[in-house]
Amino acid sequence: LELANQMEASSHQLETRVFGRDQSVRGLLRVTLAPTLATHLLMPDFADFARLHPDIEMEILSSGELANLTNREADVAIRVVYDRKTLPLNLHGLKGPEVFGGVYMSRDRLAAWRAGALDPIRWIVISMHGIPDWASEGEVRTTEVPFRTTGADAQIVAVRQGLGITTLPCFVGDADPLLVRVPGTDLHMYGTLWLLTQGETRKTKRVRLFTEFVSRRLAAYAPLLTGLSISRD
Repeated sequence: LELANQMEASSHQLETRVFGRDQSVRGLLRVTLAPTLATHLLMPDFADFARLHPDIEMEILSSGELANLTNREADVAIRVVYDRKTLPLNLHGLKGPEVFGGVYMSRDRLAAWRAGALDPIRWIVISMHGIPDWASEGEVRTTEVPFRTTGADAQIVAVRQGLGITTLPCFVGDADPLLVRVPGTDLHMYGTLWLLTQGETRKTKRVRLFTEFVSRRLAAYAPLLTGLSISRD
């Protein structure tokens, strides 16, 4: 088994070296990132890059699972990292903006609450995560009965429907005209965005073009990512 693992590792290393020598602006480019980063932030930028480079075949891996760059499961990873020291030493990183989150509710639901509506307000949580330790209800009191979803898409739709309050990245919550930050709550830093590549892979021209392109776009998104883009009620 150990010999098989060594042979597999050697094979991946050889593939990576060969890939790193490829300086063509064509071929497959695989990018892994969290689903909400793809759907609520970077997909327009991926589309712009694809239009600029029509011969690059792009594959966006947004399942939520961490791809192993060393094993060539992806060429580029866009990750929110809380502690840089947790990243493998063989990865090369371009540091992006910090990412903050907040507590949000439907704008209409907040207006009804301020008008004295007595309908119960629930915490909306993703089942595997629950309510984060940093999150508070602020000025809005919630019932002890939560509303659970298994993913971010359903979570966002539920809060838009006025079921209650939930935690979201600022780039999701602040950009949604139907949502508002819950009064009396604070923002929380999730971590820092990093563009990650494996040592040899980053030398490939299409990888280098992509990481430089996305790095510039992320820098422009810094106010939105840190919760400074707009003032909410």
